Amino acid sequence: MSANLLSLLEHEAEMLIATLDANPAARRLFEGTISAAEYSSFLEQTYQYVRWTRPLCERCGVRLIEAGGGPLASLFLRKAAEESGHEQWALDDLSALGHEPRAARRSALLPATRAYIAWNRCCAETGTPEAFLGTAYVLEALSARRADRTATHLVARSGIPGIEGAVRFLRGHGGADAAHMHELLSELAAVSSVAQRDTIALSARVTRELYPLIVAGTMTRAAPDVVSSRPSRRPEAPRDSESRAGCRPPASAS
Repeated sequence: MSANLLSLLEHEAEMLIATLDANPAARRLFEGTISAAEYSSFLEQTYQYVRWTRPLCERCGVRLIEAGGGPLASLFLRKAAEESGHEQWALDDLSALGHEPRAARRSALLPATRAYIAWNRCCAETGTPEAFLGTAYVLEALSARRADRTATHLVARSGIPGIEGAVRFLRGHGGADAAHMHELLSELAAVSSVAQRDTIALSARVTRELYPLIVAGTMTRAAPDVVSSRPSRRPEAPRDSESRAGCRPPASAS
């Protein structure tokens, strides 16, 4: 991997964290001072995009195998196994807060969440599969630097009933994602194509732009005056025709 790609990825990760730190809604999440409704909304959107991680990694791995294999194909398949069940952590956290998992599965996608899923599906199914590594890098960098601290602050400061048992998702991604980043950096050395490197960097940039909108949107959605004025609607389920390329969300998410 060129030093330029590493610096670009690290820049996007730092910019993502800086944007979140400067956003009042995200800062309250990090500081553990959000309400139960806001945290529940955050977990619902987290579930909605995380449920795609395993099938997207699998699809990227399969496409790379079909193109000749290599270390990145193996990396994607390992990551698919590592990410399996992580969406259930978010559901478990919601259950600890007294919410029914069925309601979380049917929660409407925010525009930014929908865009995040669409972008990464496009890369995995028809675009450059290596691009998903840019998404993985910036989100794992965020988790490694903020997840454990956020969980600690929520337990200590939020006063949310049941919060001690509702931070599994954050705890599970704190230390683990630091190790994942180290593995990811070593494997990215296999990326020699300029086009692939550019797409990886672009995907990191797209994620850096979209993720703060997801976090801020969850807080806005949870505000009482916003919730009371918004009609409830059910999200569109992925259709079989959309999954022809072999990328499907986990069966438990259907």
